[in-house]
Amino acid sequence: MRDELANRFEAHRGDLRAVAYRMLGSLPEAEDAVQETWLRLCRVDADAVDNLAAWLRTVVSRICLDVLRHRRSRREDTVDQLPDRSADDDPEAETVLAESVGRALLVVLDTLTPAERVAFVLHDAFAVPFERIAPVVGRSTATTKKLASRARSKVRGTDVVADAEPTRHRHAVEAFLAAARRGDFDALVAVLDPDVVRRADPAAVPPGAPAEVRGAHAVATETAALAANARHAEPALVDGRVGVVVAPRGRLLFVLTVVVREDRIAAFDVIADPDRLRRLRLAVL
Repeated sequence: MRDELANRFEAHRGDLRAVAYRMLGSLPEAEDAVQETWLRLCRVDADAVDNLAAWLRTVVSRICLDVLRHRRSRREDTVDQLPDRSADDDPEAETVLAESVGRALLVVLDTLTPAERVAFVLHDAFAVPFERIAPVVGRSTATTKKLASRARSKVRGTDVVADAEPTRHRHAVEAFLAAARRGDFDALVAVLDPDVVRRADPAAVPPGAPAEVRGAHAVATETAALAANARHAEPALVDGRVGVVVAPRGRLLFVLTVVVREDRIAAFDVIADPDRLRRLRLAVL
């Protein structure tokens, strides 16, 4: 009987992990939530469960909600800290997951309240009906719809005045990131304004590096040397303008606010200071 139950659970493990990862943004925590779901299944009469998939998703969602609430209540959990990693952490697997979900989305999901995040993920990512989500977050169906709607607004940045030319600016930012990932000096120079200015918080640059660099050649040289950071970067809306989030494994490290002039990068600030990061309004493009 136990083997049969384990087989039934394993058939849903992938779906549960996908739900938990989007809610928590951490593979070790997601795996822990899935394991706790299995333990709770072992304590009930599984044969009495009408819809096992729905039951498992509800349980893992409640577990994730508790984790999110606990995380939010910890004063030391700041935006500049990566979460503690367990001994069995798999950075490569988590990188693949972050890329499949979208680093910018994971970063923006971290700005939502726990209830907003659960409602949004379950409804918008997994098409769970609001009447099933409401008991998970402990709200009425109508209030749960409002939670998801508010979350959707934040994720898409519809509550922020948008840049007037997002498409052209996005093309410039994407060209900059593509060249940076390749470490392609010539391509970087081509997308940078000759008088480009790069400013950065001290924590965002190597020790001894200047807070400000001017000129396309100097900025391209530095950017090409820091190609590893670009591999973790993705375009996003930053205060309504096209910018960049740098988020290894989906955890925010830096934000670039970018000024585009005549289809070239004219200036960008690399923000790493926790207080400055908290004040930014981030959204998914």
